[in-house]
Amino acid sequence: MEKKYRIFIVEDHQLFREGLKSMLNQRGDIEIIGEAEDGLEAVRRIRKAKPDMVLLDLSMPKMGGISVMKEIKRELPETRVLALTIHESDQYILEAFQAGVNGYCIKDASREELMLAVDSVLEGKTYISPDVSDQVMDGYLTGRKELKQNSRWETVTQREREVLKLLAEGHTNKEISDFLCISVKTVEKHRSNLISKLNLHNIAQLTVYAIENGLVETKK
Repeated sequence: MEKKYRIFIVEDHQLFREGLKSMLNQRGDIEIIGEAEDGLEAVRRIRKAKPDMVLLDLSMPKMGGISVMKEIKRELPETRVLALTIHESDQYILEAFQAGVNGYCIKDASREELMLAVDSVLEGKTYISPDVSDQVMDGYLTGRKELKQNSRWETVTQREREVLKLLAEGHTNKEISDFLCISVKTVEKHRSNLISKLNLHNIAQLTVYAIENGLVETKK
């Protein structure tokens, strides 16, 4: 019997998720073993499912794709990750590769390109969408890492980014503490740190900052 690759899909837009499943289910060598529509749910389910590969949208509610990827790579280093995203900016590309992504494919890719990306990653290769700047990737792969980030943003830890994302999505301190399994006091400490590090003064300003840095998508 032909081996089937076990794939998990992480995507918050149902129509796009259904389209991915429909395409992949037409192949005899792939089995869709699970799906999730927010980052926290994804980490919990992937931890149990142990898939061969994860198709991961980088812009996810509750926990961003970069954070999800880091958790996957920390707990399941053999699981390969193909990022599917609308983001072509230096920041997203370099952060994704620094977090351990195995492939980076832009969402408006053709069906043929998507299947090439899937096959490449399943075969143990690194895939980079042709739409991604060669100059950006050359800079990363040669160790130059020419990422132009705001110096304040660089001081924000991964956990603080997760808290910022959830705050910007409108969640309360209690909800955030439940999502991240930390105390309300710790959430308040992270919130205080964010305001201090970013030189902002209220939730409205934090929300604008989160949108500007790609942590939260505006409603389409």
